[in-house]
Amino acid sequence: MPFRKIINDPVYGFITIDDELINQVVSHPYFQRLRRINQMAMASLVYPGAVHSRLHHALGAYHLMSTALQELKNKGVNITNDEEQAAKIAILLHDVGHGPFSHALEQVLVETRRHEELSLLIIQDLNKQFNGKLDLAIEIFTDKYPKKFLYQLISGQLDVDRMDYLTRDSFFTGVNEGVIGYDRILKMLTVHNGELMVEEKSIYSIEKFLVARRLMYWQVYLHKTVLCAEQMLKRIIKRAKLIKAETQQPLHNFITQPIQTVTLEEFCSLDDYDVLAAIKRWCTHDDKILSTLCNGIINRELLKIQFFGNPVNESLLKDKLDETSKKLNINTEEAAWLVFTGDVESSTYNLEEEHIHILFKDGTVKDISEVDNALINQNLMGKVKKYYICYLR
Repeated sequence: MPFRKIINDPVYGFITIDDELINQVVSHPYFQRLRRINQMAMASLVYPGAVHSRLHHALGAYHLMSTALQELKNKGVNITNDEEQAAKIAILLHDVGHGPFSHALEQVLVETRRHEELSLLIIQDLNKQFNGKLDLAIEIFTDKYPKKFLYQLISGQLDVDRMDYLTRDSFFTGVNEGVIGYDRILKMLTVHNGELMVEEKSIYSIEKFLVARRLMYWQVYLHKTVLCAEQMLKRIIKRAKLIKAETQQPLHNFITQPIQTVTLEEFCSLDDYDVLAAIKRWCTHDDKILSTLCNGIINRELLKIQFFGNPVNESLLKDKLDETSKKLNINTEEAAWLVFTGDVESSTYNLEEEHIHILFKDGTVKDISEVDNALINQNLMGKVKKYYICYLR
């Protein structure tokens, strides 16, 4: 009897796993760890429903990949069973290298590695455990496989990763501006000269996708309160490392030891719960900076944040530093842990990255930005940059 398993997903309904190797990957502790990694880091402090995990997202991206591959096969694109299996495994594991609180603590807990690099290391380790059965998945994941469109489905301007996180994050936050027509986009996918493209009929759906991404970034991912909370979280870990604050394993080694001594196995045992438990413990720490930041996260007594269109005035920064120094009876250097500036930026469509190509009925190909009367024009392609200051209330 053929293998078949269904998972009930709140966004797409039933997700089907009909491959034993894929089921073994999903069942592996490295993948199951993603249950304990929050997809949206600190966004739940603003949007209480945003408590879904990286596992939710990985399964959703897998579902969209399955749909995309079937649509392409229906259009005559040659995709073998092995390629289909490998592409599904690659998308399932594309985020397996995320550490606690996802992007918020990236290169803070493990300074020398991005999550993409860690994902590859974990996939390679899994490949050894599965006796080389993930070789093709690794080729696709690293863009070394000749059929480039398979990689583009995993990582590109119009990949199933982005389609799922926009759809899922808008669902769990309740932010309707992030809703996209993912089903129509998937129906319009095609392959031309080995590259992933979309048919002419989907232009408006693509524009909606790009605008939705822009709105989600400024309304959710870069929401000023979310940004402030994530900056506080980063400073908690950095401060804990500086003073070598005591905590339980497996976090203990990441805080007190040189990162080179930490193993991949130790990283794969680390999750949000370890960090949250440490933050709760540090709320009563003797270090005034660490305890202030930790209490702020646990009790949602966050720093005040202000956005500006230009770099923050130096006099404002100095005033806030002086105020904090007097209020907590600390020096200016210590106050800088609680009063700081920075900047964030986002773009609707970045031509420096992977392009979205539209295939017209006559066989011509255009970038979405070159289509007549396109909504995505030069003004929308530019990056929007905002400056901020965070300080003690």
